[in-house]
Amino acid sequence: MSAVHSPANAIRRRGFLLVLSSPSGAGKTTITRRLLERDPTLSLSVSVTTRPRRPSEIDGKDYHFIDQATFDRMVAGDELLEHATVFGHCYGTPRQPIDKAIAAGSDVVTDIDWQGTQQVSASLSGDLVTVFILPPSMAALESRLRTRAQDSDAVVAQRMAKSSEEMSHWPEYGYVIVNDDLDASIAQAQAIVTAERLKRDRQLGLADFVTRLRGG
Repeated sequence: MSAVHSPANAIRRRGFLLVLSSPSGAGKTTITRRLLERDPTLSLSVSVTTRPRRPSEIDGKDYHFIDQATFDRMVAGDELLEHATVFGHCYGTPRQPIDKAIAAGSDVVTDIDWQGTQQVSASLSGDLVTVFILPPSMAALESRLRTRAQDSDAVVAQRMAKSSEEMSHWPEYGYVIVNDDLDASIAQAQAIVTAERLKRDRQLGLADFVTRLRGG
């Protein structure tokens, strides 16, 4: 009696980094959080930052809080997939945890801006899946920013002015979701994850499995 070959045993999968970008208020952070709640096999990329930790934040969960000298060493050692300075503080995406997860067949999600996505694209190439989140209208975007009640009118105006330039980069992304309905947008993002996991190039050992399958 011949041995039964299970696809689960015969085929391994290479993981990927899922990047969600959007103008502030369009939904990338909410969709990222909900994806992680829905799919426990997804993990969140934890960035490093030189800014002080807020009382509600946990080191290693919200960010890895490091000093400027450590950050500079990571940049010099090519240990960051992308990095930027925002309001005087440095932020970056550590390379090693993501490389390790991808090689192990795990998928990682992060929400970074278009500039960070461009930097990551230069390093990861085929291991990168990019999604741009658009608001249904500028009026809806402004309404969401005001509903959050986190920013002053001046800051909302600044974010709105910046959003138009940010949205001009949508053609650089593999997928685009118009976030008119949050639940529908989350379902679309999950569908992208499912489809990307089934891509032929990511299914390692598939050719050998099919050869055995055809040979009985």
